[in-house]
Amino acid sequence: MYKYTLSIFIIIAVACNLRAQNQPIYQYKDHVFPNIDIAENLTYNPAAKPADAISYLFDLYQPKGDHAAARPLIIWMHGGGFKYGSKADKGIKIWSNDFAERGYVCAAINYRLSKNNPVFHFDELQKSCYYAVQDVKTAIAYFKKHRAEYHIDTNKIILAGNSAGGIIALQAAYSSNAELSRRTGVVDSTALLKPDDRAKIAGIINFWGGILDIRWLKNARVPIVSVYGSHDRILNPIQADTGMYGSITIHHRADDLHIKNSVKVFEGFGHELQRHFNPLFDAGKPTQKRWLEAAQFASVFYYELLFNKPE
Repeated sequence: MYKYTLSIFIIIAVACNLRAQNQPIYQYKDHVFPNIDIAENLTYNPAAKPADAISYLFDLYQPKGDHAAARPLIIWMHGGGFKYGSKADKGIKIWSNDFAERGYVCAAINYRLSKNNPVFHFDELQKSCYYAVQDVKTAIAYFKKHRAEYHIDTNKIILAGNSAGGIIALQAAYSSNAELSRRTGVVDSTALLKPDDRAKIAGIINFWGGILDIRWLKNARVPIVSVYGSHDRILNPIQADTGMYGSITIHHRADDLHIKNSVKVFEGFGHELQRHFNPLFDAGKPTQKRWLEAAQFASVFYYELLFNKPE
């Protein structure tokens, strides 16, 4: 009887393994490319002054062996409260590699950081956000101009980021130069030559970021996928007590406006999906695992939306 039961168990296990092996794999949703080419310290603003050059550097992640003529692009922007961080942050590297393995081209960019202290002064944070938004618009224009060189489908450009990076993505797509200028108090004569300018993109990946004015969501129809921790005390996902509207408020308002969106919550976790957020300590393996789960959630959302191949 024992041998018979064991034999049945082995047959079932083999059958399950074969079925798993036969599961279809979809480019842009699943990990298709095991190897990635990375080109570091390129610039998306060749005209920048030497003193500002580091602010406009980017690293380009491309799936090795991919010969598609036009591929979706994700522009990744790091967090750090508009004061710290860079394109080399651990999370940015993890997400850029992860999405490149799915077939995306990923550009991890730097942007201008504040020389003051935006972390504890909200007015300064808003001003820093204004300049960062202009930088990402410069990056978008650069990649559209160089679409043939990097084999980019300019109809499938996604802005993505964590914390400050998510804030930049949302403002770039949903606030005009004029609105952002009024909100932040920044008078930028160059940008205001195009007062109604908003980033023309296919989507936003918002990892625990927020929007300065929830009313701006009526300005555009850009899809949004958001991820946050339920115990986030840095950017509250529900209340605007930090001067910012977080993921849950964005989700409800986007639903009201019939903007395609989706949201995932990690119960019991805080900012950056850490159990107890502390910017001084590096994220450990459990947090990195949650970051990859967030990437999987976002990849499924955009696969179904942009490539019209629902599961």
